[in-house]
Amino acid sequence: MNILLLPGLYNSGPSHWQSLWEQQYPRAIRVQQQNWDQPDRQAWLTGLTEAINQIDGPVVLVAHSLGCALAAWWLSLGMPGIEQKDRIKAALLVAPPDVERVEFPAKSFAPMPRTAFKLDVLVVASNNDPWCDLAVARDWATAWHAEFHCIGAKGHINGDSGLGAWEQGQHWLAELINKH
Repeated sequence: MNILLLPGLYNSGPSHWQSLWEQQYPRAIRVQQQNWDQPDRQAWLTGLTEAINQIDGPVVLVAHSLGCALAAWWLSLGMPGIEQKDRIKAALLVAPPDVERVEFPAKSFAPMPRTAFKLDVLVVASNNDPWCDLAVARDWATAWHAEFHCIGAKGHINGDSGLGAWEQGQHWLAELINKH
């Protein structure tokens, strides 16, 4: 199974669990976006489609922060540019940000799609995420027909959260992969 990592705004730094997973999993590939600092939804959607089209075999999306909004838009638009849509098996969406907040820096990602997804999706949130209230993340998970987990007070579930390679996240990823 290919693991496609979708970082958020500013990319994921060296201590971020996504970066550690990229080093740990031989089939983990990070989607490279043209502009990490001023993201444009359409450009990021194109980048995601191009990355998937360069991969052979099944794919699980592993998104963090704005990468979750990217995945939500891409899935809600019907996976544009992908011929074999059944290759996309599941998605792990971690710390989705509230793109609808007035102060959110990536305005082109608002509003957050609320389409029910036709694949296995697991949403993970923190109860003290500065970028999204827990109730908002839970509502999106419900709309997406996703499994939802709150991991307690872990901030934005990033490198500053002290999770290292984040074993619980790896366990959830393994569960998604083993379903397929």
